[in-house]
Amino acid sequence: MTIENAHILVCDDEIDVREMLKEYLEKRGFKVSEAGNGIELREVLEKEEIDLILLDINMPGEDGLSILRSIRAEKDICVVMLTAAGEVVDRIIGLEMGADDYLGKPVDLRELEARVKAVLRRRESNETSSAKSPTSKTAAFGECRLDLEAAKLFGGDGLEIAITAMEFSLLKVFAENPKRVLNRDQILEQAHDRGWDPFDRSVDIRISRIRRKIEPIPEKPQIIKTIRGIGYLYDPEAA
Repeated sequence: MTIENAHILVCDDEIDVREMLKEYLEKRGFKVSEAGNGIELREVLEKEEIDLILLDINMPGEDGLSILRSIRAEKDICVVMLTAAGEVVDRIIGLEMGADDYLGKPVDLRELEARVKAVLRRRESNETSSAKSPTSKTAAFGECRLDLEAAKLFGGDGLEIAITAMEFSLLKVFAENPKRVLNRDQILEQAHDRGWDPFDRSVDIRISRIRRKIEPIPEKPQIIKTIRGIGYLYDPEAA
């Protein structure tokens, strides 16, 4: 997959929104499919290879969060959530469930394009690093191991733990900066995502989600520690 030939699936119950996004993205070279609900979305996924889904949260019947949960359990696809203005709770829940990014409605088309490309760029970068060398480089996160070449996280039992492209990028930043305190701005800079506001709590939400995967006691993190008033510190020696 490359950004230039990425296949995007727009899932929104509003026909005019779908058509607007489809027209805009196709003019910029993307291949675009449409779905008006969860049933149609799954039908497309069965027939097509999709690289990224633009998924509306508020849809009649099965909502976007429920669809996101099922996608994350079955497939490794980038997901950008579309949320109505002011839906902070839904946005946070979506990020905690593994959405790669979010965008408020009404959608600013230029921002949409930038965020879509940023998510795809992270995925492409992860896939490229995986193919560069047959020699696997790993970093310890407690009992877990992060494979930096394959862009995968494994638990102490050797089984793979599902992570999103941005979660891998954040873990990679920590792996490259052991025992160094990093503030949000430094984390975002090194994760190559300057589209985020360093004061946006999204980074905290994603680190909280990562902790639930790597920390023995997520409520008392020892591997990725919070340094109050500054940022975070990764301790590779933490048990």
